[in-house]
Amino acid sequence: MFWKGKRVFVTGHTGFKGAWLSLWLSQMGAHVKGYALPPPTNPSLFEAADVAGCIETVFADVKDQERLKHELGAHRPEIVFHLAAQPLVRESYSSPVETYQTNVMGTVHLLEAVKACPEVRSTVVITTDKCYENREWVWPYRENDPLGGWDPYSSSKACAELVVSAYQRSFFSAPAASGGTVGVASARAGNVIGGGDWAKDRLIADMFRGFSAGAAVRLRNPDAVRPWQHVLEPLRGYLRLAERLYESGSQFSSAWNFGPDASDAKPVRWIADYFIERWDKEARWLHDSGEHVHEAKMLKLDWSKAAAELPWRPLLHLEDALDMTVSWYRAYLAGASARAITLQQILAYCERACIEMA
Repeated sequence: MFWKGKRVFVTGHTGFKGAWLSLWLSQMGAHVKGYALPPPTNPSLFEAADVAGCIETVFADVKDQERLKHELGAHRPEIVFHLAAQPLVRESYSSPVETYQTNVMGTVHLLEAVKACPEVRSTVVITTDKCYENREWVWPYRENDPLGGWDPYSSSKACAELVVSAYQRSFFSAPAASGGTVGVASARAGNVIGGGDWAKDRLIADMFRGFSAGAAVRLRNPDAVRPWQHVLEPLRGYLRLAERLYESGSQFSSAWNFGPDASDAKPVRWIADYFIERWDKEARWLHDSGEHVHEAKMLKLDWSKAAAELPWRPLLHLEDALDMTVSWYRAYLAGASARAITLQQILAYCERACIEMA
């Protein structure tokens, strides 16, 4: 009931995670306005699930400061989610300037627009688990560990975290014109998976494309370990964080990790093998041992802060997340409505959350 009637502004709503979030918010009765470039892939979940049919949509760039300020101000949102980004590590090597412009200055532009909109009570800026200075150690990273980044993408997201922190302390710690403080927080999630992801250089999307075409999938780093989680897990964390910011302002204005159980941080080869078992046992993957740009080998997240203070904890095991993902793609290939599949999974997940978090 918290979200019914709330005015919400979402940047990056045409992306994979943004489309799931927009559908969920709309289903809960929020009045959502999305601001993003056109869908980055074809097909895309945004178009397949007709997200534009249930929310207001503006196609524009977060690098356009005046347009972003105008569109956010015109909607007068109470809550803002900032997901717009250049989200790919390998793309950042070929387009570093674009990556920094979008991920760093886009965040500055968003927070400037929030500053100018007195109705905003809660803002969640989504960055990434890759914003930490990766030491390739086995321990999960906590929110107070050093930020950094080898590649331009990771570095740009660490920079965005510093921007959020500076704006929190410089502009959003005093009472706002609405009478309370504006809650501004950053959220760092693990590697998300789920139906409707067609982005390049993402494991599940690459496997779906390859296996559907009867081709072997080439894995760059089969032994790389990541904190895998279904897209609904961090989205529930973002929603919960936004609620707490709305209710308590700056008390929750800090950085937050949302990750899976430690046992669900698995190597890429484990994910590929499990997917093959559920998809087609004749499918196969190959190790692409050629020259590749640097990517981290080991990454885990500590989400104990979210468990203690929000509260939030993951509900799905990795097998659940992969089963849901395979089920989504199978239904889609069979001709089912992408929106219907997505909303069915959201509803089932919400029912599970109501039971397990009661």
